[in-house]
Amino acid sequence: MQMSNPYLTRRNDSAAIVARVDPVVYEESITQGVSEQQKQDYAKNGFLQIDHLFSAEEVKYLLDELHQMRQDFAVQQRPEAIIERESQEVRSIFNVHRLNEVFKNLVSDERVLNVARSLLGSEVYVHQSRINYKPGLHGKEFFWHSDFETWHSEDGMPRMRALSCSILLTDNSEHNGPLLVIPGSHKHYISCQGETPDEHYKKSLKKQEYGVPDGSLLEYLADMGGIHSCTGLAGSVVFFDCNLMHGSNSNITPFSRSNIFFVYNSIDNQLQQPLGGIKPRPEFIAAREDIDAIQPNNLEL
Repeated sequence: MQMSNPYLTRRNDSAAIVARVDPVVYEESITQGVSEQQKQDYAKNGFLQIDHLFSAEEVKYLLDELHQMRQDFAVQQRPEAIIERESQEVRSIFNVHRLNEVFKNLVSDERVLNVARSLLGSEVYVHQSRINYKPGLHGKEFFWHSDFETWHSEDGMPRMRALSCSILLTDNSEHNGPLLVIPGSHKHYISCQGETPDEHYKKSLKKQEYGVPDGSLLEYLADMGGIHSCTGLAGSVVFFDCNLMHGSNSNITPFSRSNIFFVYNSIDNQLQQPLGGIKPRPEFIAAREDIDAIQPNNLEL
């Protein structure tokens, strides 16, 4: 990273908040997928929810594939599968767009891809993909964080020109651990305390211990923007900025919550070296190889 890096983090014992210097919506030639009003809402709040984007038939098809993949990976004990510490259930599976033909097809579906291309103002590739499964009764919380703070420090993502796309495959209610976001928090970058240890990802994907924002700064952001629950019916999709502060509660209901996440990064924002000279995270978590712009397609059942 160059000395002019405006987003330094994990360098000392003090936390800080700095103003974002990058655009949220990149005003360039790609305009498909979202309206001007949706762009304005995304720029203001840092997220955009589109309900009923996928049909009930498509949701069932994708959910069946998710369950099958989860069962297979639990048995195979593959490194892409992240296991809950206590219940030993599969929490997440990474790199699904490369490991599964159905999800490879889904990531290029024009209904989600064109939204990402339009908001980021460029062609895009997949920085990361994963299934997030929060089982009923046992699904654990995930503390507040900015994805960009992690991707910048541990992966070397240079700028805030990426977004996450969460496709809801089950109903996400107020009770089963939905995505929680702080509207407007994407306009502020939170520099976190502590230095990143080697192979931090092996612990952080189960419980975040570094890159955790300071409590007083979280309170400051929440006082300004409030907290919003991204609830919705299966088939809805939530797009949110890479720097939006977000987290989720435990799921103590009997009803599981299953979502698919795709992280789209601008083709002009490819990874560099991580901060502090640490070793890059594995390819299945942060893509560096065989980077190509995704071409729009349609989901095939």
